[in-house]
Amino acid sequence: MSSATTAPHTAPPPTPAEPSRDPRRTGAVLALTRFEARELLFQAPVLLVFAFYALIVITRLVPTDGMDAYPVLNTVDRRTQTLPLLVALSVLICTNAAALRSRKGGTVQQFGVLPMEPWRRSLAHVLSAVPYAALTALFVVAEYVWEALKPGAIGHGSFGELAVGPLAVLLAGALGVLLARVLPTRFGPVLFSVGAYLAFILASAVADGGGWSGWLSPVVLTPETGSDPIPSDLIGRPAGWHALYMAGLCAVLTCAVLLLAGGGRARAVRAATVLALVVTAAGAIGQLPRGAAALDAARKAASEAPGKAAQSCTTYGRSRYCSFPEWEVVRSEWAEVVDRLQSAAGGSAARAGLTIRQRVYAIDGESGAGALWPSSTPGQVTVGTRWGGNRVPEFAVGAASVLVSGREDMTLDEGCDGRTVVVMWLVLGTERDPLDTFQHVRLDDRVSGSGLVLAPTNGLSMTAHQTEVVRDMLKEPRAGMTARVKAHWEELTARRTTTAQVAKVLGVEVPKGVETCEE
Repeated sequence: MSSATTAPHTAPPPTPAEPSRDPRRTGAVLALTRFEARELLFQAPVLLVFAFYALIVITRLVPTDGMDAYPVLNTVDRRTQTLPLLVALSVLICTNAAALRSRKGGTVQQFGVLPMEPWRRSLAHVLSAVPYAALTALFVVAEYVWEALKPGAIGHGSFGELAVGPLAVLLAGALGVLLARVLPTRFGPVLFSVGAYLAFILASAVADGGGWSGWLSPVVLTPETGSDPIPSDLIGRPAGWHALYMAGLCAVLTCAVLLLAGGGRARAVRAATVLALVVTAAGAIGQLPRGAAALDAARKAASEAPGKAAQSCTTYGRSRYCSFPEWEVVRSEWAEVVDRLQSAAGGSAARAGLTIRQRVYAIDGESGAGALWPSSTPGQVTVGTRWGGNRVPEFAVGAASVLVSGREDMTLDEGCDGRTVVVMWLVLGTERDPLDTFQHVRLDDRVSGSGLVLAPTNGLSMTAHQTEVVRDMLKEPRAGMTARVKAHWEELTARRTTTAQVAKVLGVEVPKGVETCEE
């Protein structure tokens, strides 16, 4: 009888299972995130940059001139994007140094005995930048809300533009950790920052010129400071899509860090990577230019024929005040200036009905940098998109010129035109501090000698004799001088009236010497 022996049954070796979700691991990541965030706070670059950031924001909130009372919110939102780049640079340097700390201290091998995987430690380094992105967002919101709550605030801002600063800080944190993985040297952030700055400048120029590829840069710098604002409808920046693109880019860089740190086995990391790529692609595609021809046509119409553009008008007294919808809030203040000028004028000018037309220069894009040419329409006065401060007497110069000569394009500086004296009297004669206004409306900030008087379009060229006569008029009792100007209005505003004749008619001393008209 034979007996068969059967080999003992051996079970197949277990396949390695994906690590189960352990809440303790999530808690460990958050604990390490809090530790690394506190460590960043004590790094000199982060601390000093945030102190500088706070100082600049506070300085911006302190009024410096009258224009601060009339902020244009579609420029305020873009203004908040510049300073966070300094915060982003400091976060980039410090998160990179934190991720390289173990390599520098020679403790990399010791991490192998810890239960936390390398990719989770890398995730904690990336997340340590989140509090600083949130703090940046707090500064951005505070600056914007402060401006938006002013009674003279004009227009509205864009959430997409406001989100750029905080997202740039978050992106810098992920990039700092990624550089520590790809280029483990302390000079990596410096080398990258130089290249990134040059790329930002190039991308901004491409984007401002209408190129779509410029918007693939995380940050598109705003136009030069000092340019005049334009209506929001004419800006044409894909701010919302760009914010989505930046958010997706933050996620892509974070996922790249996790994959390089060995997190590819985790199903959540793989899924997040796919989702981040989809979001980034959607944001990039969304920035593709749409309706470029219509936008260019609208900009051209607003620049060359604002009366046919999307403007509305309001009547105050005898005059009409037309502006783009966002500037409705300041029309009544334009009317106050015109009423003040007409109260000091005589003849038909005191009863004239003017058309105050807001004009912009937007042909070259969103920068608004360009001169406005004088209007040839009788009785039309140009007003720009900035108001308050020196813009008020400059507008008064333009309106007074039209009251005296009838049209903006009729120059008053040919042949020592005495009407320039009358224009300046209308502007200064009803001011509380006429000499101070006189100084600020002059290009050279002087109240003596020859000089150029600023206006929304062409300014006035004043001779030294005209300046002297105006100063003498301001020394006289205001009521008496106003009565004389009104009584002799027709003679004073005649085209052939000279500066000397104006002085004689108004009873002030005639300047000595020969008047030089080419001063």
